[in-house]
Amino acid sequence: MVNRTQGLVLGFFLVVAASLVVLLVAAPEVYDQALRHPSDWPWWTQIALLLILFCFIGVPAIGVLRRWRWTFWLILVAFVFGVLRLPVTVLQLTGVLTTSTPTWYVLFQGLLGLVQFAIGLAMLAGYRHSGVWGTL
Repeated sequence: MVNRTQGLVLGFFLVVAASLVVLLVAAPEVYDQALRHPSDWPWWTQIALLLILFCFIGVPAIGVLRRWRWTFWLILVAFVFGVLRLPVTVLQLTGVLTTSTPTWYVLFQGLLGLVQFAIGLAMLAGYRHSGVWGTL
C-alpha cells in the first residue's frame, strides 16, 4: 500500500514527467531553452533526453514505492531546498537575473518549487509522527 506521503511524492513525480512531455509537444523551443538543448539537434535527441530524464525520475519513484530510507532523505532534502526556487523566480521576474525562458515557464518553476517545499514539510511531519515514509 502507498501511504499519503508516498502518494504526494509520486504524484509530484508524475506531474513533473507529464509536464516534460507537454512541454516537449506544446513548446519545443522552451524545452530546448530550459534544458539547454541545442535546437539544431535532430528530433530523436529530444526524445532521448526525455527518456533519460524519465530514468532520473523513475529511480527515486522506485525508491518511494520500496520505502528506501536513503531515497526518503534524498527527496526530503531536495524538496525542502525547492523553496530556493521562489527567490530565483522573483529575481528573474524583476530582471535582476536574466533568463532565456518565457515568463509563464519561470512562474511554473516557482510554483513547482513551492509545491516541492510543501511536500518536503509534509514529509518532515510524517517523519516526526511515524518515522521514515510515515503517514501525515
